[in-house]
Amino acid sequence: MRSLAAILAASSLSVMFAGSAFAGLPRMIPPEAKKVKMVFAGDGSVAVGDKLFKLSPGAQIRDPENRLQLQGAVRGEYRVRAVVDANGQVSRVWILTPDEIAAPEPKQ
Repeated sequence: MRSLAAILAASSLSVMFAGSAFAGLPRMIPPEAKKVKMVFAGDGSVAVGDKLFKLSPGAQIRDPENRLQLQGAVRGEYRVRAVVDANGQVSRVWILTPDEIAAPEPKQ
């Protein structure tokens, strides 16, 4: 039983250190994701400039800490990088950190 406790403690430490190792890595945002100002209405739609877009049914919205957010929980204006799918709906959104906002657009 003692060895089980030691194994659990060691595995907990390895998970903790693995998580901190990833904290300093840049997010993997695809180069086709355009940097824009996006306004979230909270009703499944977003505005970019004077254009209105629907969020796709399975849209992923990631906050600056890269956590997934519920579509209805995000409201207000943000600088983001976003991908529009073949149906013209916004399918993936990354709310940018100040460093990501200052970074130049990736070359395509």
